[in-house]
Amino acid sequence: MGFVIPTSLQREHESLHEELRRATQAGGEVGEAASALARLMHPHFVKEDQIALPPLGLLASLARGEVSAAMAEVLTLTDRLEADLPAMLQEHQAIVGALQRLHEAATRAGREEIVEFGRRLMAHARIEEEVMYPAAVLVGRYVRLRLGPTPQG
Repeated sequence: MGFVIPTSLQREHESLHEELRRATQAGGEVGEAASALARLMHPHFVKEDQIALPPLGLLASLARGEVSAAMAEVLTLTDRLEADLPAMLQEHQAIVGALQRLHEAATRAGREEIVEFGRRLMAHARIEEEVMYPAAVLVGRYVRLRLGPTPQG
């Protein structure tokens, strides 16, 4: 069973990627700070796209009470997410540090659109930590509970 990242989350990630790409082209201190941020964010976004966001594609089905044996495949993702969560949160701390450097550089350069991008990215990270990651973990726990013992658990 393939797990599809909710379209709204895909679009948000794509938008953030595009804004960051544009910021890296700003040149000077702003471009350098944006490039440093991009180097941290790219592998983090890849990991999110692999393990943290796909389980959220099951939320609507689970909320409707729809559970199937094929959903057990999500446990591989959610178990890995739970194991990797401390590292992912540390990555967020590093990203926040790089975001602060970008914010300072963009403020000095008068690049308000990049300052605003930084605010949106910071809010996105908080939503991931407070809502998306816990929801993905709960998807796995709920599926495991509903399906009973599985070879993975």
